[in-house]
Amino acid sequence: MNGNFTYCNPTKLYFGRGAIENLNIELPKYGKSVALVYGGGSIKKNGIYDRVVEILKANGKEIAEISGVMPNPTIEKLYEGMEIARRAKCDLILAVGGGSVCDYSKALSASVNCEGDPWQKYYIDFEEPSCRTLPVGCVLTMAGTGSEMNAGAVITNHAQKLKIGHVFADEKMMPRFSVLDPEYTLTLPRYQVMAGIYDIFNHICEQYFSGEDDNTSDYLSEGLMRSLIISSRAANKDLNDYEARSNIMWTATWALNTLIACGKTTDWEVHMLGQAVGAYTDATHGMTLAAVSLPYYRHIMPYGLKKFARFAVNVWGVDHAGKSDRQTAGEGLSRLEGWMRELGLVMNITELGATPDMVEGIADSTLIMQGGYKVLTRAEVVQILKESL
Repeated sequence: MNGNFTYCNPTKLYFGRGAIENLNIELPKYGKSVALVYGGGSIKKNGIYDRVVEILKANGKEIAEISGVMPNPTIEKLYEGMEIARRAKCDLILAVGGGSVCDYSKALSASVNCEGDPWQKYYIDFEEPSCRTLPVGCVLTMAGTGSEMNAGAVITNHAQKLKIGHVFADEKMMPRFSVLDPEYTLTLPRYQVMAGIYDIFNHICEQYFSGEDDNTSDYLSEGLMRSLIISSRAANKDLNDYEARSNIMWTATWALNTLIACGKTTDWEVHMLGQAVGAYTDATHGMTLAAVSLPYYRHIMPYGLKKFARFAVNVWGVDHAGKSDRQTAGEGLSRLEGWMRELGLVMNITELGATPDMVEGIADSTLIMQGGYKVLTRAEVVQILKESL
């Protein structure tokens, strides 16, 4: 490994059936007022809400609810939550939901006591919090983002046509604890499950497709990808397969808790493209990634040919004997495409609501990253987006 790095992950995880009971261990560590953050109300239908409230009340907590957090949380929703949390003088933010709810809660943590506009401070200037932040705990109901064990928070500004993620540098922005019960994910619709699976896979790819050295992180990434492929196929056959869904949930956490980024420059351009598409269409995050991935990877493959060939062999089992790196790498991307279609993923941005007249605007909203095998020009971004239609 050639890179120098610092690694710290302070999040405590409670994993498995009945993990929610561990809230009784964590809640006494914090003050009386809790901001309970959740989404559109599915947790009220499946009973999770009732159990969480029961445990909060049993621990003597006062509850300030911030409900209706949408799949792509908006800056307006953040402002709304800030006011609720301020009025209640909250001591803890408890996120109950998927990655968007967890992301939102971390943004809220940094914003409740923020002087000035958090959008400008955190999402335009990318500053770190200088104010007192609130501790965050998560009860995860969807596997995909890995937000339960990282310091990332994505917020959308529709007025500016921007969807931006801030990965905070300070470990205090990571959740203090996260509850991961795979059974909580079993009621999700197939579309959301498959979108989450591709989000996980692409998180790994974004870190894997960078660097040329022999890096332990890459071996970890290959194992995670192979595990996810096997589990995704099992889940695709039976969404109630607990073993498959538990493996998917665990892989999601390790895909983006910064471990496999150690010693890597990382890429993240697929996410920048997908988030820009999402800012225009409000489409499901994992599907925006799926829709732009193959055009992007085929575009940069010549610049990272050896890694793409290794990906084909070590992840997809392509036989490299008698083939050039280009042939092997191309076959690997073909197998990736086959797997994506097998899962029923969206393969173009047109299906997500993007139109040719949006391409220039989406390109303007796409941040250009530096860590991958090719730093794109704006013209290349436009080309990739056109190939994604």
